This record gives sequence, C-alpha cells and structure tokens, in this order.
Amino acid sequence: MRRIAMGAAALLLVIGLSPGVMARQQQPETQPAVQQPPATPTPAQPEQPKTPAPPAVAAEATPTMSCGDCHDQAKAFGTNPHARGKATKGQVVPNAICESCHGSGTAHMEAGGDKTLIYKPVGVAGANKACLTCHDINTDRIARQSGQHANSSAVNCLTCHAIHSAEPRSAHLLVRSELALCSTCHATQVASFRNKPFAHRLGRGGMECSSCHEPHGRPQKPENLRLTSANEVPCVGCHSDKRGPFVFNHGGVAQGECTTCHDPHGSSNARFLRRSNVMQVCIECHSPITGNTLGSQPPSFHNLTTARYQNCTSCHMAIHGSNRDPQLMK
Repeated sequence: MRRIAMGAAALLLVIGLSPGVMARQQQPETQPAVQQPPATPTPAQPEQPKTPAPPAVAAEATPTMSCGDCHDQAKAFGTNPHARGKATKGQVVPNAICESCHGSGTAHMEAGGDKTLIYKPVGVAGANKACLTCHDINTDRIARQSGQHANSSAVNCLTCHAIHSAEPRSAHLLVRSELALCSTCHATQVASFRNKPFAHRLGRGGMECSSCHEPHGRPQKPENLRLTSANEVPCVGCHSDKRGPFVFNHGGVAQGECTTCHDPHGSSNARFLRRSNVMQVCIECHSPITGNTLGSQPPSFHNLTTARYQNCTSCHMAIHGSNRDPQLMK
C-alpha cells in the first residue's frame, strides 16, 4: 500500500509541475520579438540631411537685379538723406528707394537698360512730380509752390539741389556752396560781400545767405527773412544788445527796420552805414525838408555846417534806444 501511495504522490507532483515548465519554455521565444523594434530606425538616420539641397540650388539660380548693378550713383546712395533708415550697412540700396522718384525699373532692366523705359525728373515738371511729392510745405512763412524760389522756367528745385551729385561740403544737397550758388542770380549782393571793406564774412563756416534769408519764403518782407524764434529780424540774432525793448526806442528800431540805416550786404562806410557821414543818415528822417519825417527836427542851435554838430552820435550815444533819456543821450 505504501508503494502505491508513494507512486500516486509522485504522479500528482509531475502533473502539477508540468504547466510551469511549459511556461518557462515559452518566455525565451517571446522576449526577442519585443527587443527587435528599437533597432530598426538607426540605419535610416544618416540619409535625412540630403533632402534640403534642391531648394537652395533653385534660389541661387534666379538672383534679383539691383539698380546698383549698373549705376554707381545707386551704390553710393546709402549715405544720401533720402535713403536714411532704408539701407543697412553692407547691403545694396533697395530698388524701392530709386523707384520712388524714377518709377518702376522692371521694364528698364529687362530691356538691358533702355533709357526710354525709366523716368528721369528734370525741369519744372520733374521737380513738381518728384520733389514736391514729399516736400510740399505751405505755411504762413514758407511756400514751396508760390515762394520767391518756386518752380518756374527760371529756377526750380533741381536748379539748386542735386540729389545724386551734391557738393560734399554743403548742406541740403546743394549743387554748389551756398555763396557760389546764390551768386548765379544775386551777383550784386554777393559782390558786396566779397569786395566791400565792411561786410559780413560769408562762406567761412559761420554765416551763409540762409542765415538771414529764407530761400523758400514768400517774396514780401518779412516772409523772405529768417526770423528768430521770438519772431524778430535776424539782425538781433547776433546783435542782441540792440534788441531791446527800450523805454525810449529809436524810430527805426521800433519799426524793426535795421536796413533803414545799415546795408547788411556790405558797405564802403564804417558800421555798414548807407551814408558816408553819420549826419547824412540822421538827416534823412530828422529833416524839415521832407514832409514824411519820422523824428523831430534838429533844434535851431544845431548848426550842421560846423563839425561840432555833424557827428550826431557824439551826444546821442544811445542811438538804438535808451532806458533813461528820451533824447537818446545816455
């Protein structure tokens, strides 16, 4: 009986252990299938950088033409005020800057530079179309359309200004230096500056014609003068001691006409006077001969034939105005 019982127990032990053995035998077969997928992507990685090459070759094959490719003026236009902020350092000036005045240049480039297919601003029509498109200013003092230097057959914007070939040392893109440019029309005034012994020294870095004159102002006074910020004549911008206000003003100063006695463009007389003698300047207003006198007549004891009374400023020293004496003696 014992042998039978031991045999049955051994049989049961074999039957109970058989599923575990089978499971162990199946696990090694499933594990390699799980480990194989991660190894598959590695061979395809070196071939990916080859795809972007065709677009780069196509972009280089069709370059964009620039105005600077043919025109040296366009190459140097980066320093021009009209290109300020639109051209970066080391880059060609964009075609849009040139086209703002010359129109579209596509047909001009495609035709190999045909001059008839590009617009060139010249004369009155060119100044009106190109310059005044942006610089059309009309105020109570400045009038680009109707000022003293407005566009006409005699003078226009392009007469004084050169967009591409301006004088390097002159401001505002002028064709020549300011004194030389103004002398083409105002030769008499410029000759006074150069030849008269008493004259403002222009063209030396201090004063210019535009220091006193507004080139785009209206023809009448004082619109053609460059007034100070206090709306005063330009003379007091430098001669501030003559500005006032005074308690007792001289008539000419009260009217703001320094040129009544002085010639600002140059004189052969000291202090830029219009007459060689001080008495002759004074007697033009203080005289009983003419009816339109601005001042009082000299008293009877003033014998103008004697040297004592011929120099009026010997006694009337405060000739431009006084704060103490109505006779301008001190």
